[in-house]
Amino acid sequence: MDEPTPATDRPTNQFGSLNNLAHELASLEDLAIRGSWRSIIDKVSRTRSLNLLTSPHDHLIYLSYNVLALSKLSRFADASSEIDTLDDFNSHYYKYETYPQLYPNRSGSMIPFSLRFIHAQLPMKLENRQEGLDRFYLLLKFIREKIKEKESDNLHDSVKTWKRRENFVLNCLIGHHLGDKEFNVCLDLIKDLINRDYLDPVLVSKLGCIQMQIGDIEGAKVSFNRVEMMLNEGKNDGYSFLSEVQFRNLVNRNKALVYLVGKDYVSAVREYEECIERDHTDVVAINNKALCLMYLRDLSDSIKVLEKALERIPTIALDETLFVPGFEVRLIAEIVQVLISKDGRDFARL
Repeated sequence: MDEPTPATDRPTNQFGSLNNLAHELASLEDLAIRGSWRSIIDKVSRTRSLNLLTSPHDHLIYLSYNVLALSKLSRFADASSEIDTLDDFNSHYYKYETYPQLYPNRSGSMIPFSLRFIHAQLPMKLENRQEGLDRFYLLLKFIREKIKEKESDNLHDSVKTWKRRENFVLNCLIGHHLGDKEFNVCLDLIKDLINRDYLDPVLVSKLGCIQMQIGDIEGAKVSFNRVEMMLNEGKNDGYSFLSEVQFRNLVNRNKALVYLVGKDYVSAVREYEECIERDHTDVVAINNKALCLMYLRDLSDSIKVLEKALERIPTIALDETLFVPGFEVRLIAEIVQVLISKDGRDFARL
């Protein structure tokens, strides 16, 4: 949820468990972790029918989980209808200070950030791109207002949280603009952050990818080198979602892209193998290694790489959202089918 505005920025121990935050929240979270989306929908429906939700934020949390579950099941129209029942996110009905007896000494919005994000994303899923972009830019504006507010109150932990959210939403926006090949818009979004000394390795790497797509190979190399320098100097501003392993793999994947553009597939494979050795779930590295092997006409090894990934990490490997902008990177399952069909083998079991 949007953070309340307590006297201090540090979290307190006023809640003994998740269930103190909302009705049976622990079980909802457990179902979400296990991906039991239909069970979540059933639980929300049953809880509502029994009138077990007694406070405003209980209703919002359950609505958020319901919307998430519907979205995960690709029931985007139903998810959108559910969110629409809230009408206006800025309504006083969704503010803590409206209920001083229930939430003493608390102020701010009860609307979870995750719900705001899904609200922006749903029009994209419903093929209403312009409305989705409008909502994303409004969300970005909302986040930046929050950052200014938290900075003025010297709430450093909250500033860090909201800047991570800014980073996340910007990455999504850039991805949507890339999908329509609006490279100049992407460049403007990234450069705006960089000019404000907001250095995130993922965004700088995306800058390099975009520069490659518009033919600025040397500019891309400069951007990728900048990311590697950030790694070597231990500079990760804290707003990125990257762990150290993910950061190192990002650097290797950037190097591999340069080799890919230069058609040095052997060197690219070497970089991807380093990534996979560090993290066997790095699907982008697995995917691209298989493509490089295919370009090297080593279909047998390419098939083995992909089949092994499907056996070991099927859920992650089949994530349709994984791609590298501007390069021929298909879904792992699709590549396996293409390769196996070329090799004359039966792929019906996939």
